Amino acid sequence: MLTAADLEINVLEFRQRSFQFERLADFEGTDYAVFSRTETESESQFRPKLVHLKLVAPQRWVVYDEPNDLLALAKDGATVPVRLTEPVVEVRAERTEFREQGIDWRRAEGPGGNLVYVPAELAATVLTDAGYAALGLT
Repeated sequence: MLTAADLEINVLEFRQRSFQFERLADFEGTDYAVFSRTETESESQFRPKLVHLKLVAPQRWVVYDEPNDLLALAKDGATVPVRLTEPVVEVRAERTEFREQGIDWRRAEGPGGNLVYVPAELAATVLTDAGYAALGLT
């Protein structure tokens, strides 16, 4: 399992975007890694807004993809997933439920307007007031 020091010096590639490590947090007996990214909502708008993206995954799922010098997510904590190239779409144009790196995901709007990505199987636990607070997403 990667340590906080390993996570801090690498970026996680997810949905064709790079996410920076933010923190480790324990919630209901599971150690989670929280990653973040900030981007503009749409360059075509007169006054685009900043969109704050948060990605939450169990720490044990984060793996180092050495040939690509990136972090990736693997449910088994060992097998680096195959990287697929897909066109990038604006975040709000994406589906709220999708499959990425062999994992089913859900995106929800969290406190403060953050858009939070979480594995679908953990969404009922994480996407709660207690989960947001414990993971520092408030």
